[in-house]
Amino acid sequence: MYLNTEKKQEIFAKHGKSAQDTGSAEGQVALFTFRINHLSAHLKSNHKDYNTERSLVKLVGKRKRLLDYLKNKDIERYRAIIAELGLRK
Repeated sequence: MYLNTEKKQEIFAKHGKSAQDTGSAEGQVALFTFRINHLSAHLKSNHKDYNTERSLVKLVGKRKRLLDYLKNKDIERYRAIIAELGLRK
């Protein structure tokens, strides 16, 4: 499996407050970004996989809503996670 427990803990430790803090907005955005990148790579070789395409669109929407929440709540945290993950060019 591409996303095991160790990888999740690594993502949350790097972007969240700790490895056990799975509910922070930054940790969730980082996890969604990892999953989006994985699904995008999958779709490059399997372009007719419409279920994965739908999952990707739903995941991008979730990440966008979470980023909008973060932008309204604390603009500095929003800017930090955007820069850290390289989401905006």
